[in-house]
Amino acid sequence: MSGHTEPQVILQDGKPAFAVIPWDKYQELIQNQRETEESDVWFPNEVVKANVRGDSLIKAWREYFKLTQQELAEKAGMKQSALARLENGNSRPRKATLKKIAKAMGLEVEQLID
Repeated sequence: MSGHTEPQVILQDGKPAFAVIPWDKYQELIQNQRETEESDVWFPNEVVKANVRGDSLIKAWREYFKLTQQELAEKAGMKQSALARLENGNSRPRKATLKKIAKAMGLEVEQLID
């Protein structure tokens, strides 16, 4: 079976709209993206704004994902009151706690560290 080895460009209204690339090239692009320092930690604008306003990153991400404290606490296997203390900055979370919270939201731990 022979497959495409060059990108296929799909036009819409005469302008490039999509590019279809070989799977191995796609995997290479994804791997390279993960390896660059600048793309290791990503923050949406809404999370950055909330953090600048003074919200902890845990709270900013939770609100970004539209989760209640109770929902996130359950997903992370912790008490809601403990999560509230972390969000208010009343305590410093351990790395293991950050890992649980990050996993519950599908994030990297680095995305929760102020």
